[in-house]
Amino acid sequence: MIDRRGFLGTTALGGAALAVGSAGCAPSDMGTRGTTDASRVPPFELDEATVDDLQAAMESGERSARSIVQAYLDRIEAMNRQGPALHAIIETNPEALDLADALDEERRTQGPRGPLHGIPVALKDNIDTHDRMTTTAGSLALEGSIPPRDAFIVERLREAGAIVLAKANMSEWAYFRGERASSGWSARGGQCKNPYALDRNPCGSSSGSGAAAAANLAALTIGTETGGSIMCPSSSNGVVGIKPTVGLWSRSGIIPISHSQDTAGPMCRTLRDAVLLLGPLTGVDPRDAATAASEGRAQTDYSAALDPDGLRGARLGVVRSFPGFDPDTLELFEQALQVMEAAGAVLIDPANLPDAAWNDALPLTLLEYEFKADLNAYLETLGPDAPVRSLADIIAFNEANA
Repeated sequence: MIDRRGFLGTTALGGAALAVGSAGCAPSDMGTRGTTDASRVPPFELDEATVDDLQAAMESGERSARSIVQAYLDRIEAMNRQGPALHAIIETNPEALDLADALDEERRTQGPRGPLHGIPVALKDNIDTHDRMTTTAGSLALEGSIPPRDAFIVERLREAGAIVLAKANMSEWAYFRGERASSGWSARGGQCKNPYALDRNPCGSSSGSGAAAAANLAALTIGTETGGSIMCPSSSNGVVGIKPTVGLWSRSGIIPISHSQDTAGPMCRTLRDAVLLLGPLTGVDPRDAATAASEGRAQTDYSAALDPDGLRGARLGVVRSFPGFDPDTLELFEQALQVMEAAGAVLIDPANLPDAAWNDALPLTLLEYEFKADLNAYLETLGPDAPVRSLADIIAFNEANA
């Protein structure tokens, strides 16, 4: 069985790497060739630490939330701004250490709230936080914008005792800035790099969330997806991404593209960590009508569903009619099939689609139709002091500052 630690041993953060961008993500020339030089990567005391590891360390007194937050802040300085300069994080929370102190005291006097107590989380920069960080979707048009309240999922994070550590870089406007935008580039954050191969596509639009999770810049990260923006960077950066059913997590307070397809979701180094993050953020939100369908059905803890033998008997179709993959990629694909088959999966091979190279014009039409109304509605929530008030204002800003 291939595990994440084994994967890391053969990739850039541990030596050499192959990371492949996914279909639908624009290629990006980083101007830097080759992989991360392992000799330039400082040792990290929390390398690959899981939520369970961090909770055990805090319960035993070996670590505090403050020491964990400080370790990740130091890691961001070493990897995001210096060293390989990943540009996965746009800004860090100046209140993070104070929040950690308060949660350490609460643990001491009252005990932990749950599995996320004291755990640092990085959020994609299109998720509202009402604190000293801004929310901009990577755009200079929203520079300085502090929303009037937290996104619903951020409220739930804070209630669970998690610490909002940082805002992650992203493809500007969630890859909806223009037809030739680069995956992982934003005017505020610069070009996010794939930590396993600095000249390879990190994919997007949740590029920073994927890269930050892979490079251990936060314990957990959250991305958003309209059409592949969690799945693609999770794949390219070697992490676990979950796109929840629309309505399981509220979208209120998230800069939108399409109310029909948008959702946020976990992007983490292990499946268990992703599942531990998934449950506490569910809930019915009056500001998002789609969440009403989850009432009485959503769980706040999905960890009981984790099954090490879960692939046994699962029927998986193998689509081989997608064009454009190189031999090295196909070799890794075959290895993955062998791993799944060894775990008990039943492979239906081939299970080709009649039009694998499908044209995405139809879903794009929907997104373009909903984007204008949905974005304008979000901008109205920012109040009269917002730097821009409409999509027309944003277009005018970009044209004036191109």
